[in-house]
Amino acid sequence: MDWYALLVGAVAAERVGELVVARRNARWSRARGAIEAGRGHYPAMVALHTALLLGCPAEVWLADRPFVPALGWSMLAVLVAAQALRWWCIVTLGSRWNTRVIVVPGLPLVARGPYRALRHPNYVAVVAEGVALPLVHTAWVTAVVFTLVNAAVLTVRIRCENRALAGVATSFASVPA
Repeated sequence: MDWYALLVGAVAAERVGELVVARRNARWSRARGAIEAGRGHYPAMVALHTALLLGCPAEVWLADRPFVPALGWSMLAVLVAAQALRWWCIVTLGSRWNTRVIVVPGLPLVARGPYRALRHPNYVAVVAEGVALPLVHTAWVTAVVFTLVNAAVLTVRIRCENRALAGVATSFASVPA
């Protein structure tokens, strides 16, 4: 359990690092006239991700969940792959990446890196992490609850983001070359 708490703590520290990057990028975007959408769902998303980080070790400890090597090691591999995909998204978007829906009018949509193949690759990473992190130590209730609630939150989030990005694409299309 001690090593699992350290793993969850490392993921939490990574999330704090994301927030630092997001705040810096938000300042960059706002200095260029960015528009933020989806402020209403953001607190629910933060609460959900915080609950995941608290629920994983809590379930392991309270329900005395065992470490099952075949499941645990495979889920650790999925977790590492999810983190790699997330940081590939962050690097690809550069100053435009954020935990909020913030778009800068006039900038073209990004179509390189993982965005060549997927419209929302960061959310693939979120879904994979939400399943894998709890299952590293068989916290299956946390995995199921997070996945179900996250599906609802991501439905709202992706619709919001698609509307915001469509507005940027439309405004970009109307800007003379």
